[in-house]
Amino acid sequence: MEMPKKKQVLLFYCVESEDLARKIATLSDSIQLQSINWRSFDDGFPNLFINNAQDIRGRHVAFLASFSSPCVIFEQLSVIFALPRLFVASFTLVLPFFPTGSFERMEEEGDVATAFTMARILSNIPISRGGPTSLVIYDIHALQVGFTAMMLERFYFGDHVLPCFETGIPLLKQRLHQLPDADNISIAFPDDGAWKRFYKQLQHFPMVVCTKVREGDKRFVRLKEGSAAGRHVVIVDDLVQSGGTLIECQKVLAAHGATKVSAYVTHGVFPKQSWERFLHKNEEGSEKAFANFWITDSCSRTAKAIANRAPFEIISLAGSIADALQI
Repeated sequence: MEMPKKKQVLLFYCVESEDLARKIATLSDSIQLQSINWRSFDDGFPNLFINNAQDIRGRHVAFLASFSSPCVIFEQLSVIFALPRLFVASFTLVLPFFPTGSFERMEEEGDVATAFTMARILSNIPISRGGPTSLVIYDIHALQVGFTAMMLERFYFGDHVLPCFETGIPLLKQRLHQLPDADNISIAFPDDGAWKRFYKQLQHFPMVVCTKVREGDKRFVRLKEGSAAGRHVVIVDDLVQSGGTLIECQKVLAAHGATKVSAYVTHGVFPKQSWERFLHKNEEGSEKAFANFWITDSCSRTAKAIANRAPFEIISLAGSIADALQI
């Protein structure tokens, strides 16, 4: 049977995502990069211009976004809302990291769910000639626990957007299979939430589950189930902020006999350069607690900051995004 012809996609991108956009285009001859003039008026408000706008009519168009901070979201939303109205054949928004809600705990009346607010904003992206916008997001954290919650998250979005939830786990598995000790890998989860998110994708690995125990005003990490003895244990989670939980997990796993401990997170947020606490330094000691630390380039600023700094290694989402743009 003849293979379906790949659709040709015009890919726009924000300034922060330029490196990732160029990697995506390099991996696929069906993706052509397009540019936007990201300017500002004297009062600081955006003065934006979509180059060659008349040439994108009837074409499949995508935008690679990065909502790394509130100050850049408005200008990108302005472009995101403008592109589908230029008579494009279809529109895809790629938002590798959905940032809002990662700290939120909806525990009492008055708590504001910003993740739901962002979902409502994106749900009102204008419909293109091809129908609702396709929204590609990787390992979304906000309010997510397992398949049921992921299905609920789809319903947080309105009918004008079609969420496509992707994951970086297949890329991690490829990297693990390349390791010299690939047959001695165990996967550890820092808590039950991470286990629920990822265990089905990693079932062929032996697993270790940690848990957080509260003792008075302090919280401690304990080993809940599984054995780390004699294994290269890789801690897996969707994102990292300060990294405190990962460090406590490493200590517990090492105390239970792990010969080596590494970590993987899809989103290396690392506010206030908290990644520095993981760097390998010349002196021996706790600074080399992690043999490897893999993150994707979903957070462009972090990816640039930690490039070529042990133990960090970037696993690029470029190939996966290129594939997703063909859906």
